[in-house]
Amino acid sequence: MLSPTRYAKSGDVHIAYQVGGKGPIDLVVVPGFASHLEWFQEEPAIDHCFTRLAAFSRLIVFDKRGTGLSDPTAAPASLEERMDDVRAVMDAVGSKRAAIVGISEGGALAALFAAQHPERTSALVMYGSYARGAWAPDYPWGATAEQFAEAEGMLDRWGEGVLLSRFAPSRVNDQRLRAWWAQLQRLSASPGMIKALYKHFPEIDVRSALPSIHVPTLVLNRKDDRVAQAAEARYIASCIPEAKLVELEGDDHFYWLGDSDAFLDEIEAFLTGVRRGPDPGRALLTLLFTDIVGSTAHAAELGDQRWQGLLERHHALVRRQLERFGGREVDTAGDGFFAVFDGPARAVRCGQAICAAVRAVGVEIRAGLHTGECELAGTQVRGIAVHIGARIAAAAGPGEVLVSSTVKDLVAGSGLRFSDRGERSLHGVADPWRLFAVENGA
Repeated sequence: MLSPTRYAKSGDVHIAYQVGGKGPIDLVVVPGFASHLEWFQEEPAIDHCFTRLAAFSRLIVFDKRGTGLSDPTAAPASLEERMDDVRAVMDAVGSKRAAIVGISEGGALAALFAAQHPERTSALVMYGSYARGAWAPDYPWGATAEQFAEAEGMLDRWGEGVLLSRFAPSRVNDQRLRAWWAQLQRLSASPGMIKALYKHFPEIDVRSALPSIHVPTLVLNRKDDRVAQAAEARYIASCIPEAKLVELEGDDHFYWLGDSDAFLDEIEAFLTGVRRGPDPGRALLTLLFTDIVGSTAHAAELGDQRWQGLLERHHALVRRQLERFGGREVDTAGDGFFAVFDGPARAVRCGQAICAAVRAVGVEIRAGLHTGECELAGTQVRGIAVHIGARIAAAAGPGEVLVSSTVKDLVAGSGLRFSDRGERSLHGVADPWRLFAVENGA
């Protein structure tokens, strides 16, 4: 959905950016303190958010200097330098005016940009943001010196997934997410660099700029956010002329967790005047493909009548398991089934159950599973994810349930166990996929 990473020159610094979508609005996302454009694409929840934003805009995303794929810096950048970076990216893609969406720490930069460059800003959205980094008598939401020292101490373990309990309390026990977050930390900045950037936080104070923002502004915050308090968002909105404040349910600071569609609905409605919600024509689904091993030999051995009777028993057993595990049958061709699930763990267990059930009538099946975004056309399911799932099934051995790395990652914590089958080249798929076999008894 997004273009390959490119670079814009801001002074002597290269700023990494990507572009996607063809909507009438240019929309620039200013990230929080940790970002990596290409690792973001490995998290389906972020991909979902970017896909929705790009459905109504030309989406422009970038890594701030010193982080991700942009050039490292010897010292933390000032807000002025970072505003230059935003302009450099906009110039590189030919954007004269854009809606600026500031996420978390990026909100202060977005606000200052909107105040100082209204000719380049069509609208401002701030999510989970703050106007001042440090506590003050007239700004009680800032961090105290003790809190800054405590957080800085935690940064000694940067790269291990620290701070997840604050940024994603609803998923603190999700080991897959923790591993992804730890990898993002390592890719976004080294411990020394992140500490240098963190020392800059207490110096941020854009309160004086807020009354000078005269572009349409939306301030979003989750009611129980542990990083950015809802009262802080109310203060920010009260300082910006005619700003709209929306408090969302939830306690996750990561906008792409929890009810991310509520967050996206508000942005789309604010920028376009239309509240369309998620595209009903696309959905993230887990796909299960099965077929009988050696069906041609079975048919020749049994003859048409007995083979047809066996197929009918096979179909009944498969459908019984699909109903049991909440799967929806999409297509049946000969001895093969294609079904979809809204939960990957249930899909894997359904594949195991089908293998065991049909073995009782004297046949072995192979099963393949993949999770990906699909196009929905009536009862039909289409897209590259379907093609990948079918190819994974074709690579499975007799009695084997083979899954993509995506499925394995999504079922972390479910108790399912896997054996690594290595990378495989799938016919008609550009890049190899790492596949895993579900272990018996898992």
